[in-house]
Amino acid sequence: SSFILCIDVLVLYFPGSCVDTVIGLYGETIEVPCNNGINKPDGLIFTKWKYVKDDGSPGDLLVKQAQKDDATVSATDGYKSRVSIAANSSLLITQGSLVDQRVFTCMVVSLTNLEEHSVELKVYSEMGKASTLGECVAESANPAANLIWMKNNQPLVDDGKTIIITSAITKDPVTGLSSTSSRLQYTASKEDVESQFTCTAKHVMGSDQVSAPETFPIHYPTEKVSLQVVSQSPIREGDDVTLKCQADGNPPPTSFNFNIKGKKVTVMDKDVYTLTGVTRADTGVYKCSLLDNDVMESTQMVTVSFLDVSLTPTGKVLKKHGEKLEVSLEKNASTEAKVTWKKDNHKLDKLPDFSNLTYSDAGLYVCDVSIEGIKHSLSFELTVEGGPKIMRLTKHRSNDGKHKILTCEAEGSPKPDVQWSVNGTNDETTYVNGKATYKLTVVPSKNLTVSCQVTNKLGHDMRDISVFSQKNEDGAEQAKVIVGVVVGLSLAAALVGLIYWICIKKTRQGSWKTGEKETGTSEESKKLEENNHKADV
Repeated sequence: SSFILCIDVLVLYFPGSCVDTVIGLYGETIEVPCNNGINKPDGLIFTKWKYVKDDGSPGDLLVKQAQKDDATVSATDGYKSRVSIAANSSLLITQGSLVDQRVFTCMVVSLTNLEEHSVELKVYSEMGKASTLGECVAESANPAANLIWMKNNQPLVDDGKTIIITSAITKDPVTGLSSTSSRLQYTASKEDVESQFTCTAKHVMGSDQVSAPETFPIHYPTEKVSLQVVSQSPIREGDDVTLKCQADGNPPPTSFNFNIKGKKVTVMDKDVYTLTGVTRADTGVYKCSLLDNDVMESTQMVTVSFLDVSLTPTGKVLKKHGEKLEVSLEKNASTEAKVTWKKDNHKLDKLPDFSNLTYSDAGLYVCDVSIEGIKHSLSFELTVEGGPKIMRLTKHRSNDGKHKILTCEAEGSPKPDVQWSVNGTNDETTYVNGKATYKLTVVPSKNLTVSCQVTNKLGHDMRDISVFSQKNEDGAEQAKVIVGVVVGLSLAAALVGLIYWICIKKTRQGSWKTGEKETGTSEESKKLEENNHKADV
């Protein structure tokens, strides 16, 4: 009632040393080269081909003596009728199948040397052609086991075209147990590159047995070529640019033609080409294609970014106050460049007008010009010079009223030195943007005329101011107060007299006599008439 499941499929070999790899097609004659087709050493005696069996043991295939035309086949297994040797010592295997995927070794013996060259053979099923993927066997069962082929865990059904399953049952006459075998012929498509195939044995007694999943290499031609630019972005002048060409065929091509701006360059056994130290002249369209089909190509545009900047002036610039400075910025770039200005590390909305330079225009100007991935900074340091000029000379009392503080304000560059005509204390100086402020504290004992003189290498200027002693200044202030009071009293008296005159005149002009009897004494009436008479004179 028990049975054994085995499946005859692909056998992979992973040698410890590095070996060359060749691809063969299922059902076709496969050529395995000896030393890449180079096998003509001096004093050649014979060439021998060996292979690694399924169990890992070595096996002999054939031997060809140098002085003979035919080779002697020593294989006793399935290779006996399938192997031969070509004129260039390559091993020829007819009716290639998946079981041929193994390592073959060419041994070359000469008078002076013995060399061995190993090659790993991979057999691909050609897309669109039926290939025998494997044979599944369930042995020693009663009743006979039922075998089912699966692809990606889905059962395959014989359709007589793309899927052909041939099954057979044999019975051992001694034990009476049955063995079931099943062979799968399958027409692969491009989508089957990653498909997994298994064989499941079902029996009325016991659980199902499933073989280990196998994938089978599928050969199909290239349908699309892709060129990639494997470099940082953006590409700048001086960078190295690597072009990578890929194709979707299986096995994928390993050698390509690159079209480098009209020049054809072939690279073997690699899919990249590197442009070193590119310049703006390398901007253009690049192509790659298959070795045997230039029509199967891909293109990419490579743009090399560049930025040229020129600033006038640069470095240290010396100008006179009131002069004109012309600033010119020229730029040439692969794309539109961004320009920003800073003065003394502070960002400017725009460059100032330098048609009439002032001391405040002096400073370090930095121009940053940039495109994506590239930035240039240029600068000039402007110094504005001029002879000193006193703008203002003033005085005022200190907070305690005991001192006089003189302030002399001047413009000039370099910073002017100051000299006062009198001694003082608590000198204080500031200098910002060509403007200097000097302060001097004095206690004058008498009236003085004080001079402020400012000097630099370009000239000098001087201005005077009168300073009264505290005593005289207080007396002068008191005199001013007395005169003010007297003048104020005089004006008040005159105003009273004027008001009185207006009132009297209005009284005179407004009197008349009536038939009524006036009240008052005769003496009062007489005085009133006298006053009226005097007013008329």
